[in-house]
Parts: sequence; structure tokens; C-alpha cells
Amino acid sequence: MHAADVMVTEVVTVTPETTVTEVADILLQNRISGVPVVDKGRLVGIISEGDLLRRTEANTQRRRSWWLEMLVGGDRLASEYIKSHGRKVADVMTRDVVTASEDTQLSEIADILERHHIKRLPIMRQGALVGIISRANLLQAFASMRSQAQPSPKDDQSVRQQVLARIKAAPWGKPWGINVTVRDGVVDLWGGVLSQEQKDAFRIAAESTPGVREVKDNLVVQTYQAGL
Repeated sequence: MHAADVMVTEVVTVTPETTVTEVADILLQNRISGVPVVDKGRLVGIISEGDLLRRTEANTQRRRSWWLEMLVGGDRLASEYIKSHGRKVADVMTRDVVTASEDTQLSEIADILERHHIKRLPIMRQGALVGIISRANLLQAFASMRSQAQPSPKDDQSVRQQVLARIKAAPWGKPWGINVTVRDGVVDLWGGVLSQEQKDAFRIAAESTPGVREVKDNLVVQTYQAGL
């Protein structure tokens, strides 16, 4: 399997001018741990929960004794100050972003995630962001491989694209965070939804897609509570 077979195509993004408080809300509302930063269609960075870990608002900024600060050095102290006090994404985002292409094999994706100690990998096509793969997506692909029969990549990929298109066009809820994997015509739906009605509607949309033999509904109904 390749990146194109399991990647999430409805990618939530932010801009360098987005505030860190807005990013926190976006991460919570969409139940994701990081988002790519896009400026005029170009991927310029990525911001995750880790970038918001040491913040003055939460009183979690790094603290050291005066003599340790003398040993750390001015540049590092300045960088830590920016991370804890910066108000915009451009100030706190990670700029050196590791990426992959749609035809990258999942084994290589796993190697990249492990080697760079990252949780998500933007997928690019000719310089444009077209998807993202997280560690959870790899687990979803693994969980979908229930049969030892030889897969039919062409047919399965076509079915996946049709299911994703129906989900994207759904008027009843945002498709962000919903992922689809297909193995021998068996569709697995993954992610979180806001109600049982949305859960049922997405399942029926998948079931009614030509070429789908069975739907495994792994969607979870979750309720967002402000202030948590």
C-alpha cells in the first residue's frame, strides 16, 4: 500500500498569521494533534501540541535556576522565550517539515515517522499539499488487513476515492478527521463525528458506493466541550 491509499485528504490547515489561541481551538475542535501551516498555497511549516506545551498562559514555561541559565546560552533562552510568548503561528511553528509523496510506500512512511520522531507526515504532489498521514492512519491500514488474499490496488483505490468524494460532499457534517481504508472491497471508516445521526449517515454513504462489499464502521461519536 502507498500513502495515497490511506492518507487523509481533507487537511485542516492554518496560516502563519493564525494566533496560537486559534490553533489550540482548532486542534481541540477537530481532535487532531497538529496542523500544516500554508502560506499562499505553499507549505511553510507545521504546528503541533508540542509547540504549545510551554506557554505562559498555562504557566508551563520552562524554568531554570540563574546559574543554569548562564550555562544554557542566550540564543537558546531567546528561542524558548519565543516559544512561550509568541502570539502567532509564524513565531512558534516548526519550519523544517519532513514530507513524502503519494506513491511513498507505507513501510517507508513508518520509517520516516520513526526516524524523525514525528506523529504526522504531510503528503505532497508537485509542491502542493494533498494529504496528511498520521501514526493512527498506519494503524488503521494495519487493522484493515484482515484477509491474506491478494489485494486489488486499482479497484480498491477507485472505491476509496468514490467513498471519500461522497464524504466530502456530505452536507450534514465536516469530513475533517474522517479517514477511509479499503481492502478487497471492505471499507473501514475511521475518525470522530458529533452525533449518532452523522455516524449513520457516513456509514450509509459508504454502503451505497458502487464496489463496496462491506462497511466496517469504526467512527466514534464525540462531543466537544469548550474550556477543556
